[in-house]
Amino acid sequence: ETEPLTSKKDVSDCKEGEDCKENGLLVRNPKSALRLVEDGNKVHPSQGDKGEAAQISNGYSGVQSSVPCNGMGEVEDAQCTAPAATTTTTTTTSTTCGAEGQQQLMELEDRETWSKKIDFLLSVIGYAVDLGNVWRFPYICYQNGGGAFLIPYTIMAIFGGIPLFYMELALGQYHRNGCISIWRKICPIFKGIGFAICIIDLYIASYYNTIMAWAFYYLVSSFTAELPWTSCTNPWNTGNCTNYFSKDNVSWSLYSISPAEEFYTRHVLQVHRSNGLDDLGGISWQLTLCLLLIFTIVYFSIWKGVKTSGKVVWVTATFPYIILSILLVRGATLPGAWRGVLYYVKPDWQKLLATEVWVDAAAQIFFSLGPGFGVLLAYASYNKFHNNCYQDALVTSTVNCVTSFVSGFVIFTVLGYMAEMRNEDVSEVAKDTGPSLLFITYAEAIANMPASTFFAIIFFLMLLTLGLDSTFAGLEGVITGVLDEFPHVWSKRRELFVLGLIIVCFLGSLATLTFGGAYVVKLFEEYATGPAVLTVVFLEAVAVAWFYGITQFCNDVKEMLGFTPGWYWRVCWVAISPIFLLFVTCSFLSNPPELRLFDYNYPYWTTVVGYCIGTSSVICIPIYMAYRLIVTPGTLKERILKSITPETATEIPFGDIRMNAV
Repeated sequence: ETEPLTSKKDVSDCKEGEDCKENGLLVRNPKSALRLVEDGNKVHPSQGDKGEAAQISNGYSGVQSSVPCNGMGEVEDAQCTAPAATTTTTTTTSTTCGAEGQQQLMELEDRETWSKKIDFLLSVIGYAVDLGNVWRFPYICYQNGGGAFLIPYTIMAIFGGIPLFYMELALGQYHRNGCISIWRKICPIFKGIGFAICIIDLYIASYYNTIMAWAFYYLVSSFTAELPWTSCTNPWNTGNCTNYFSKDNVSWSLYSISPAEEFYTRHVLQVHRSNGLDDLGGISWQLTLCLLLIFTIVYFSIWKGVKTSGKVVWVTATFPYIILSILLVRGATLPGAWRGVLYYVKPDWQKLLATEVWVDAAAQIFFSLGPGFGVLLAYASYNKFHNNCYQDALVTSTVNCVTSFVSGFVIFTVLGYMAEMRNEDVSEVAKDTGPSLLFITYAEAIANMPASTFFAIIFFLMLLTLGLDSTFAGLEGVITGVLDEFPHVWSKRRELFVLGLIIVCFLGSLATLTFGGAYVVKLFEEYATGPAVLTVVFLEAVAVAWFYGITQFCNDVKEMLGFTPGWYWRVCWVAISPIFLLFVTCSFLSNPPELRLFDYNYPYWTTVVGYCIGTSSVICIPIYMAYRLIVTPGTLKERILKSITPETATEIPFGDIRMNAV
C-alpha cells in the first residue's frame, strides 16, 4: 500500500528553498517544491502535466510510513529521530487502516475513467438538457414577461446555478467518489445527504420514464399514412370532438375538444377510466410494454459503466440538436410563425417587479442545470484528476441555457401557426402547460403540416433521446453512490446490481401506468422532488463552504487545475448560492402549488401525501446525524468534532504514486 521513494539528495540543514524535518514529519518549505526522484530519473509528469519535472504543489505534508494507525483510520503522532548532520528524506503515502484503507486502494486501482473527454461533456449536456428544456422553459418565459424574463434568468444562472454546478463537478473530480461515500472525505455527519439523493433519484425514475413511455407510444402510433390524432372518427372519440383543420366549416363551442386532446387523454392515458387519485383504475398494458422496452434500453446502456453509456450519448445527446434545427427551420417557414415569436420574446418590463418572476427564474435555472441529484458528482468522479472541470462547467451550463432559449422558438413558431389557423390569439393556443404542450398542442400542429408523418416521427424520437440520457445520468448517480459505499459487496457485481435497480424502478412505476397514472406523475413532479432537492443542495452547499471550509475547497481546486478560484466564486459558494437556495425553498413552501390536471382538482389530502413523499427522502439527513453522534465515542463536544472532521484522506494521483491529502 505504500512505496517509499528515496531521494538521493542529502539535506544537512533547513536552508531556503529546501525541505526540512520537524518532529518526524517532512515539512514543506513554502518557497520550495519537493522533487521526487527515482533511481536518478525524474518522475514522469502526472495527468495533464507536460513539464520536464513533476512537482508536488499541494503543500501537504508527506507522512513517514512508520507512523502507526489508531484503529479509527486516523494517523497518530509519532516521535521519530534522525541524525542531525545528514538526513536522508523518505517520502511515502500515508496509510489508512483497516477496511477503509482497502476500500480507498480499491477505488483508486479499479476506478474506470471516461474513454474520451467528449464522452464526459456529452453525458453532462445530455443530462442537463432534458424534456423540461422543451416544455418548461418556453412556458415559464412567456408567462413571466417574455424577453424581460431573460434578465432574472441570467442573473440567477450567474450567481446561483453555475457556481453550484461548478462546485459539484469539482467535488466529484477531486474526491473521486459517489454521493454517499464522498462525505467521509468532506464532513461525515452530512452523509445522510447521499442517502437522500439516492431516494430522490429513485422517485424521479418512477415517473420520469413513464413520460418517455407516452412519447414512445406516440412514436409507434406515428408510423401510419394518416396520424391517428387528426380525425374524430376513431373509437375513442366523443361527440364533442371538433377538428379545427377540417375543410368543412366548423363552429367551436365551449364543450368542443380537439382530436389531439382526445387521443392523449382518452386513448393514451385513458384518464376517463379513473376517478382520481383515490381510484386509479387498472394498468394500461400498452404503456407497460412501452416502459418495459425503455428500461431494457436503459439497462444495456449503463450496465457496464461509463465506458458504454459514454458511447450511447453520442447519439442521445446530439440527435436532439439535429431535430431541433430541422423543426426550427420548418416552424419559421409556417404562416403566422412571427406571431408566436413576438409573443415569446416581447418584453413586459413590469413583470420584473413581481417576486414570483424571480422565484420562477431561480427554480428554472436550478432544475435545468440539475445540481443535487448526485449525477454531477458521479460523472465527474470518472474524470482524470487534472481535467479542467472549470471550463467544463462553463461550457455545459452555457449550452444548456442556450438550448432552453432556442427550444422556445421551436415551440412558439408552431404555436403562432396554430393561432393563425384557428384565428385566435397566441395566448389561447399556449394555455397548455407541461407535457400537454408537447402531446396535445405541438402534436396537433405537426399533424396538420405537410409531411406530418415524418415530422411526428422525428419529434417523438427527439423526446425519447432527450429523456434517455437524463435517465442514464439519474441512475448512474445511484449506482456510483452505492458501489462506492459498498465496494466489497457490489464492485464486481455491477451488472447484477444495475439489473436489480432497474427492476425496482419498473415496479415503482406501476402506479404511473394506471388509468389515473397522469395524476400520480403530476403529484410526484411537484412534491416528491422539488422541495427535497432544494433542501439537499442547500445543506450540501453549507457543508462544503462552512464545515469543510471554503479555503480547503479552493486548495483542492488549485491542486487539480493549477489555479485558485477567484473571489467571485468564493462569495457565491459561501453566501450567494446558499441564500439563492434558501430563497427558492422558502418561496415554494410558503406558497405550495394548487394542483389541477385536465378537469381534476387535487383534494387537500394529496398535498399532505406529497409533502410526506418529499420528506421521506430528506429525513435521512437528521436520522444519520443522530446515528452518527450516538455511535461516536467520547463527550458530546468530542463527538461533534469527530463527526465534522473528514475520516479519510483523499489520495492525489502523482504519476504512479498516490499522495494523501491530510
